[in-house]
Amino acid sequence: MSSTTPRFAALGGVAAAAAAIGTAELVAALTGPRSSPLVAVGGLVVDTAPEPVKRFGIEVFGTNDKIALLVGTALLLGGFAALIGMLAARRLTVGLAGIVVFGGIGAAAALTRAGADAADVLPSLVGAAAGGAVLWAFVAGPLELDPWPWSPPTPAGPPPVTGPAVAAPDPDSVATSEGTGGTTSTGSPSVPGGPPVRESPLVPGGPGRRVDPDSRRRFLTGVGTVLGVAAVGGVAGRWLAGRQGVSAAREAITLPAPVSPAPPVPAGADLAQPGLASYVTSNRSFYRIDTALVVPQVDPATWQLRIHGRVRNPVTLSYADLLARPMVERYVTLACVSNEVGGDLIGNARWLGVPIRELLDEVAPLDGADQVVGRSVDGWTCGTPTAVLRDGRDALLAVGMNGEPLPVQHGFPVRMVVPGLYGYVSACKWITELELTSFADFDAYWVPRGWSAQGPVKTQSRIDTPRPRNRPAAGPVTVAGVAWAQHRGIDRVEVRVDEGPWQQAQLAPTISVDTWVQWSWQWQATPGEHTLQVRATDSTGETQTGEPRGVAPDGATGWHSVTLTVA
Repeated sequence: MSSTTPRFAALGGVAAAAAAIGTAELVAALTGPRSSPLVAVGGLVVDTAPEPVKRFGIEVFGTNDKIALLVGTALLLGGFAALIGMLAARRLTVGLAGIVVFGGIGAAAALTRAGADAADVLPSLVGAAAGGAVLWAFVAGPLELDPWPWSPPTPAGPPPVTGPAVAAPDPDSVATSEGTGGTTSTGSPSVPGGPPVRESPLVPGGPGRRVDPDSRRRFLTGVGTVLGVAAVGGVAGRWLAGRQGVSAAREAITLPAPVSPAPPVPAGADLAQPGLASYVTSNRSFYRIDTALVVPQVDPATWQLRIHGRVRNPVTLSYADLLARPMVERYVTLACVSNEVGGDLIGNARWLGVPIRELLDEVAPLDGADQVVGRSVDGWTCGTPTAVLRDGRDALLAVGMNGEPLPVQHGFPVRMVVPGLYGYVSACKWITELELTSFADFDAYWVPRGWSAQGPVKTQSRIDTPRPRNRPAAGPVTVAGVAWAQHRGIDRVEVRVDEGPWQQAQLAPTISVDTWVQWSWQWQATPGEHTLQVRATDSTGETQTGEPRGVAPDGATGWHSVTLTVA
């Protein structure tokens, strides 16, 4: 059993875990960031977590859900590491076994990721070895705490007077008096006329357990040093992995001119109202929701798209092959199925790409191939109805976004864009495969997790201004927002105040039925608290339902409401 107390052993366990993670991140700079045990285990958590937990993460953290997951994983690992340290103080082999288990979990998680190979286990194994060495150093090696070397002092001066026997003072007792004689404040005896006695500090972990103060300083200095080196190693590993990314390759790409350019944005399509989302969403502001904890780095020089399955003429295309094909450019609004009523997981951009319909015509789908499965480089899948991809809408294999190559976080080098469908069934990023199959034969990633196999976008509307924090003054107030029903278009938007009669808003011009539309309504606001509501009607005559429902299994419903106080 180690002389290191449980509380200090817990610190040693945390330092060992930090050393393991920092070392693993450095090794992962060579084997690929997705082989990092923190990322691999986090990805496994994403794939296996119950659906309500995932929805909670998106609702609470939004597009920062991945950062929150990585931080939460690290904190959980820290808690287990502290427990391992305390167990190691009792029996070192138990603590080392815990390190081995964690290394095995990381290695196994790395091997389960799509495209993994044997080298992907190295970060977990090397990191576990480093963590085990640090744990040994703190609980049984050179940094182990030393017990306090107490011995009764030798009195100076004349021999003691013979008298009744007096019990020797207990070295672990607590002071009961001050001054000469008795005990010191730490329980060490003091003898009149003798040399001063060195105090022995109490260490948390049990009554009477003391360690040498020099040993304690050495231990704490070692913990701080290991944590600092681990942090530097982790940051350096991530930085080196980033240096191996594809940003330079992306910047070197010159996109071809489209044979069919996008129509110009009509005058007045963007009302430029403060607080209102712009008609075209910038690349930086465009929402990102996916399952990738680290953004895949796909080299366009080696990228290939395989179109296969239930087809007569399977084909494999390179990035150069794709760029050589005739390109079209279209504005398309994309929306996430996890977008709550009034949410911002939606954006409108100008996409450049190859029509998927033309590619499907060339491979000639067989009878019964009613589903096209898009497969990402990280193994994620979505299932899109074949009929939708061939019905004439501008479904694209996109290579450009708002006039530049796709941003890496938005699917570089190639992604799918399909008007009228939620992203989970159509917007495959970092795509490498299109497989023709059927809905009866294959369930894409989100279907076994409780989501519908097909996800047409629902008619929705949102109030962007005013918001509750605005507190407008009484008098004329511009109420404005956006509405969408991709591939059907918006025919009418209505607003009401305090459940009064619906008032028709004015629609701004729009490019096509595949994009959202801005709307505005002039309100003569009166002082007091008011509730505004909005609803939209699409071009088929279907009015947005007011029945509130959550995002699962195929998108939220209800009217967006804003309650505010007019000054």
